[in-house]
Formats: sequence, C-alpha cells, structure tokens
Amino acid sequence: MTENFPHLVKEMDLQVQEARRTPNKRNPKRTTPRHIIIKMPRAKDKDRILKTARERNSVTYKGIPIRLSADFSTETLQARREWQEIFKVMNTKNLQPRLLYPAKLSFRIEGQIKSFIDKEKLKEFITTKPGLYEMLKGVL
Repeated sequence: MTENFPHLVKEMDLQVQEARRTPNKRNPKRTTPRHIIIKMPRAKDKDRILKTARERNSVTYKGIPIRLSADFSTETLQARREWQEIFKVMNTKNLQPRLLYPAKLSFRIEGQIKSFIDKEKLKEFITTKPGLYEMLKGVL
C-alpha cells in the first residue's frame, strides 16, 4: 500500500484486517499468478484505494504490475440479488437497467436516468408511471 498510495496511507489510518494469498482457480498447482485478498474494516478505505488505482491506471507490487478488483461483502451480494428479478424485467423492456455499487438500481426512463437504493422508493416512483407500474406489479 505504501508503494502505490503513500499519500492515502498518510491521510487515513489504513488498517488491513486480513490478507491472504489464494491459489489460481484454473490450475492450483501453478505458482503464479496468485490472488491476494485483503479485508478492510472500513468500506470507505477500500473505495478510496480503488478510485485512486483507477485514476493511476497502474498499480505495482514489488515493482510488478498488478490488477485490483473490488470484492463484495455477503450483505452487499444479498442486497444485489434482491434486485435481480426487477433487473431482468426491465432488461427485457429495454430500460437499460444497471446495478450500481453497492446495491443501487439505476435505469433509463423517458430520457432520464433514475436511481433507487431500496424497493420502497421504487414502489413510490412507479405509482406515478402507469406503464412501469403494470410492468413491475408482479415482481414488486
């Protein structure tokens, strides 16, 4: 972390909860490449590191380029799964749905992009749009 993000390490009290190496899923007998899983107690830290890594376009570990990717907690995965049926219906109707991080549904309607954090807010919104209400009444 200090090699790639020295200013972030100084700014925030960066604490790694757990770090471990995992074998390559395709061939566990191969020694490289391996994944390093790092768990952090605060999601804000992870978000800031990933954002900085995207801006830099290259992150290294001991001088070797590596790739960072976000991993979701079980709570986040469950919240994203709850949107799946609605997502599928909207996708068939060409509303261009997207699941944003962490579990926010976004879609295009009438030339505007609408985003909803939970199903209750979506229910309130669709009552004002009869076509959308008919489309989603069986799913919500």
